[in-house]
Amino acid sequence: MSASKENPDSQAKEPAVDTSEQLEVNADDASSEAAEAQEQLEAEKDWATLLSESEAKIAQYHEELLRARAEAENIRRRAQEDVAKARKFGTESFAESLIPVRDSLEAALALSDQTAEAWREGVEATLRQLNAAFERNLLREVAPAAGEKFDPHHHQAISAVPSDHPEGTVAQLLQKGYTIADRVLRPALVMVSSGQPG
Repeated sequence: MSASKENPDSQAKEPAVDTSEQLEVNADDASSEAAEAQEQLEAEKDWATLLSESEAKIAQYHEELLRARAEAENIRRRAQEDVAKARKFGTESFAESLIPVRDSLEAALALSDQTAEAWREGVEATLRQLNAAFERNLLREVAPAAGEKFDPHHHQAISAVPSDHPEGTVAQLLQKGYTIADRVLRPALVMVSSGQPG
């Protein structure tokens, strides 16, 4: 046989490569990729959990907002009803106090044979009833005496006149004023002193 025909087995074999190191590198790569995938999966779970918790909180806050808005609307509506009732029935107590006064006046007018003295006594009794009604409802008169200091919050000056009283004081009361619970219902009409006549 010729030398060119050699046994294929006899050909020089390539040296064997040690694959144990390569397997270790591949295993390390695979385990690091698996670890990264696991971390990414856990991160996605964390984000999903965080998102669902946030959505639950948003839903809770929205429900609380709607309840608070409804409660505020109910309070506003009740307040409007209370104001309307106060306007409608606010004078009820005062009206109840005035009914006996009216009854007395009607009774006085129903009697035809009365003396002047009887009329006077009836009017005085009726005035006492009216004063009691005013007191019960905090309605007080403003009647400054001559010489009292002029108070623009409770008095209304009609004119200034020379008088024996000091300047800026009440010279004369023309009409009583009234306050109700410290609020001026009608100011007293007065003439104010401009000082000594000169």
